[in-house]
Amino acid sequence: MSAVTHSRAPASAQPRWLLVVSLALNLFFIGIAGAMGVRYLLDTTQTAERNDLSKIERIAATLPPADGDLLRAEYARQRDAVEAARDAIHRKQDDIRAALRAEPFDAAAMRTAQAGSRAARESFYQVLHGVVLTAAARMSTVGRSKLADWRSNTR
Repeated sequence: MSAVTHSRAPASAQPRWLLVVSLALNLFFIGIAGAMGVRYLLDTTQTAERNDLSKIERIAATLPPADGDLLRAEYARQRDAVEAARDAIHRKQDDIRAALRAEPFDAAAMRTAQAGSRAARESFYQVLHGVVLTAAARMSTVGRSKLADWRSNTR
């Protein structure tokens, strides 16, 4: 019987150790999943205008102060054009949704709606790139160099 007693003591220590490790790993992964969920919710609640302005602000923060001010001022000057281009994207996305909901489904209408969405997005980028181009034309050499070095952290 002493052999049975000795075999039970080490066996009961191992499950406790595994339980602690398992609990720690579960809490770790739950924490990561929660952080990712909160990050997702925060990112999706921002408006499109806020995202545009945030990107301009992130870029401007890396530039010399006078050049950053030029970029901010140019964005403010062209804000109406940026908003109009963004609104066009939203209208084209609505066209895609309408095509998807149509009964019977019309693939040609969907293709046309998707092409319109691509064109609207391209137009939007042209407007934003115009903001940067106009500001860069008046920036210092150092500012343009910093602008060239800027990388989005979303890559």
